Amino acid sequence: MAEKMTKKDWYGVIKSIVEASDYENKAGAVEFIDHQIELLANRSNGSKPTKDQRANVEFRKNIAEALRSAGRAVTVTELMAVMPAVVLTAEGEIPVTNQKVSALLRQMKLNGEVVRTEDKKKAYFALAE
Repeated sequence: MAEKMTKKDWYGVIKSIVEASDYENKAGAVEFIDHQIELLANRSNGSKPTKDQRANVEFRKNIAEALRSAGRAVTVTELMAVMPAVVLTAEGEIPVTNQKVSALLRQMKLNGEVVRTEDKKKAYFALAE
């Protein structure tokens, strides 16, 4: 099965068809297509991290520090006991909840920052070396 084409790919195909044709306003059509490709590029480059994403960066730093201070693989509950009840970020105070810590540990695991091990159906987390 062929790979799905993006809008940019389709505009490239249309541009090559227009350039190969004998259309009378070829220059205008090519200019329009180039402008559309530029708009697509600007849209994808203009995204900034959201308020929550910026706060999560600080939260992950606190989790890493708590894991470092624990010195061994710990469960989410043990980790929460080491962390303060509220994490202060530039975006404000974020309460430390089991769900929040678990979600951020999962992100950190996917990024390779944290290692997850299981023992008797219990998940333990430690900093990656």
